[in-house]
Amino acid sequence: MTPRLCLAQNPDADALLSKDPLALLVGMLLDQQVPMEWAFASPQQLVERLGRDLDASELADHDPDKLAELFATPPALHRYPAAMAGRVQALGRHLVETYNGHAAQVWSGAATGDELRRRLEGLPGFGPAKAQIFLALLGKQLRVRPPGWREAAGSYGADGVYRSVADVTDADSLSRVRAYKQQMKAAKRTAT
Repeated sequence: MTPRLCLAQNPDADALLSKDPLALLVGMLLDQQVPMEWAFASPQQLVERLGRDLDASELADHDPDKLAELFATPPALHRYPAAMAGRVQALGRHLVETYNGHAAQVWSGAATGDELRRRLEGLPGFGPAKAQIFLALLGKQLRVRPPGWREAAGSYGADGVYRSVADVTDADSLSRVRAYKQQMKAAKRTAT
């Protein structure tokens, strides 16, 4: 049974994320400096603009200027379309070079949570926190659970929390994650 993700809060975009590992990785890559729904809806818009399913080899080999144009065409796929088109292209190249172009191989062959976290950290545009969040998403919602996955995901792997995209399963949980992030920002401002 294919999991039903609700990250874009849009049925078509969420259906793509639920069935296409590359779309999910692209959405996670784009999830910075824009609202989560915007980032995770963008893979569906990219599919529509390309006129076909996402393919790591095609993204890797795409003309960089034309890919940037696809990202910039209104509505833009990200606040920084050219930079993010470049990152998506780098992700495609990495997947081709390291995983034969198959995004799901990033997690399907990982023997432990630590190995999976290291693989995710090795993806272009994925730092330690993004890797932990995506690992938590894989474990919590896609049932990708190599031994030690919760520990490798850090605080994002905890059960019953609303800290990140890993915990968004509907509109209510999205509101709870947003409230948590606002509390963290307020705490940071108070501390400084």
